Amino acid sequence: MSAVATDIASLYVDHHHWLQQWLRRRLGNAFDAADIAHDTYLRLMVAETTPPIQEPRRYLCRIANGLAIDLVRRRQIESAYLDALAARPAAFAPSEEERAIAIQALLEVDMILNKLSPKARSALLMFRLDGKSYRDIAKTLQVSVSSVEKYIAQGMAACLRAAHIG
Repeated sequence: MSAVATDIASLYVDHHHWLQQWLRRRLGNAFDAADIAHDTYLRLMVAETTPPIQEPRRYLCRIANGLAIDLVRRRQIESAYLDALAARPAAFAPSEEERAIAIQALLEVDMILNKLSPKARSALLMFRLDGKSYRDIAKTLQVSVSSVEKYIAQGMAACLRAAHIG
């Protein structure tokens, strides 16, 4: 066993119960807490890193908190998607596999959009989803039309990069 694996095993023995209880209090759900605690240690193993010895709990909390935020965001996106589906006629309902693929795609788009600046994200969404003109977007964001052009170009470039990487 490598030194990192030994350190992670020791970290698990020393802090797993505490982390799981911290997550349970934070999330109000023992099952999600157990899953996220497990995923926290899995992240450490995959990254082959251990937290600083002087603050292991703080480091574990940071990883677990990020995973909890991801879980909440995923559930919000999934819920919004399922609500949109419920408004459609049953004859057009996608299969479970199609739903899973759509939700995964929505999560990826959400991740891309959240890497953009707030103005670039807003400009792109207003342009693509609302069909607003550059001039209307500029008025809404209180920026110049050329800034809107740059924001939309940034957003489109981010989407294209993600499409080529994936």
